[in-house]
Amino acid sequence: MIIWLALALVILGSLLLTWALRHYALNRSLVDIPNARSSHSVPTPRGGGVAIVLAFILALPALVLAEVLPWPQFCALAGAGLWVAAIGFLDDHGHIAARWRLLGHFAAAIWALFWLGGVPPIVVFGVQIELAWAGIFLAAVYLVWLLNLYNFMDGIDGIAGVETITVCLGGAFLYWYLDFVEYAAVPLLLAAAVAGFLFWNFPPARIFMGDAGSGFLGVSLGLLSLQAAWVKPQLLWSWLILLGVFIVDATWTLIRRMLRGEKVYEAHRSHAYQFASRRYGRHLPVTLAVAALNLFWLFPLSVLVGAGAVDGVAGLIIAYLPLLALAVRFKAGQNE
Repeated sequence: MIIWLALALVILGSLLLTWALRHYALNRSLVDIPNARSSHSVPTPRGGGVAIVLAFILALPALVLAEVLPWPQFCALAGAGLWVAAIGFLDDHGHIAARWRLLGHFAAAIWALFWLGGVPPIVVFGVQIELAWAGIFLAAVYLVWLLNLYNFMDGIDGIAGVETITVCLGGAFLYWYLDFVEYAAVPLLLAAAVAGFLFWNFPPARIFMGDAGSGFLGVSLGLLSLQAAWVKPQLLWSWLILLGVFIVDATWTLIRRMLRGEKVYEAHRSHAYQFASRRYGRHLPVTLAVAALNLFWLFPLSVLVGAGAVDGVAGLIIAYLPLLALAVRFKAGQNE
């Protein structure tokens, strides 16, 4: 009962906090002004992602008290999430050099991995592999990449919110389906926190998320995927499949830009979703397409992998190939 009450309060809290942050941003002139690198055409307040951070983090102790969330996992989620959000918040209000942001991101990843107890074994084509210290290094890089790619992919109205909600609902369903119901509470709570914000961010957006919110979501989803692997090793592959739209678009774009010698940390509009939004002249069709891909393509494959009907690596390849084809079709990583 306490979990359902927490979910309702988180949605309401996020909704009201986003409203308050919108008025704060307007009063302080914290507004994104459209420029040549923007995907929007109307000045819009930013920083609404702070509502997601506060609504989610403040509700986590209820799950600890309900003995649904172990204390070490709370420390991992809250500590890393708040640190990444603080870096994003400061960057939203000024500027932090890329090298210092990256250092802070790795510090958050190491903190989280310490509290999670390192990384679980992975299963590759039926063989369980212990990664030891190499796994910790790879997991840290994974977390830092995921939180940064979330920043890159949060470029049109509603896309990051829709991605997070569908991924979290998919992950929660997997826990229910595989009879690990108690683990579904945290992803459901994160989905609830995003839902309140999405009311204000759905196309046409009345407030943007900002780096504080997008980085927080990226690292939180990364940690939830690693936690899932501790529950059942193949669930790591299921979560990677659920995150496929963002991972494929951002990674393929990064590779293309690196091969051309571009500065990958500079703002640009060469992701597949950005090309698609310009082609269709609106953000809504692209955001809805992401939801459709997650629900009707990636989610069923993630369930098959989680249930053991399809090998994790094979399922990941099957899931990603059409996404890669879409990225190529929409010219991801090409010059604008």
